[in-house]
Amino acid sequence: MRLATPLEVDTASPLGGAHPLAKLGSAAALMLALFITVDAVTAAVVLAALVASFPLTGLRPAAFLRRVAPLASAAAAIAVINALFAADARGVIAGIAVALRLIGIAVAGLLAVLTIDPTDLADALVQHVRAPPRFVVGALAAWRLAPIFGQEWQTLAMARRARGIEAERGLADRLSSFQPLTFALLVGAIRRATRLALAMDARGFGRRPCRTIARARPFDGRDRAILAGGIAIAAGASLFSMALGTWRPLLAP
Repeated sequence: MRLATPLEVDTASPLGGAHPLAKLGSAAALMLALFITVDAVTAAVVLAALVASFPLTGLRPAAFLRRVAPLASAAAAIAVINALFAADARGVIAGIAVALRLIGIAVAGLLAVLTIDPTDLADALVQHVRAPPRFVVGALAAWRLAPIFGQEWQTLAMARRARGIEAERGLADRLSSFQPLTFALLVGAIRRATRLALAMDARGFGRRPCRTIARARPFDGRDRAILAGGIAIAAGASLFSMALGTWRPLLAP
């Protein structure tokens, strides 16, 4: 959950204050371009474009690097493993390409997710995509409550230790306590969800014909430019790789 929690963003920045759907659409285009190919050139071009556009996001570099570090480390480990077990230089290049693709997909997704406020995204889905308000508001409420599960897990674990049920001194103790803790957390989540659903229905959060948008937001020229920019970078990176003769589709025979 920490990876998907929005960071402090400068909303006055060109990308930080952009429409949520524009950022998601642009990121989806870049991620699709990296997913359908297995060459290193396309991934390198997309990753370079993402790095160049980072100052426009309004994010703090240190905070973003802390979020992307686990994913980058995993991608680097995959590249190293491929290089160690490669029979020739082609295997090493393939490992580097996989690492660049994974890092590019992770960075594109995180730049979009971490700069979007969940409430703004819910409003945008209802207003522009015509998503069912009841489902969207319910998903937003669940997303807001998700970080509480981690705190409740710690509370339940400390309560069990205080009662002398488990000491959790070793791996075996932690594994044995997983099932009862999970069951207790599930029961608490169901009770909380039931109370929340009743409270939301009582406050008129259900689907109504007269529902209006309190924070209506148009899809303006800047948002169209961001969406077009993401598509252009994805297409340009693929065409550049094709011109060099390195582009290889993922499902090539």
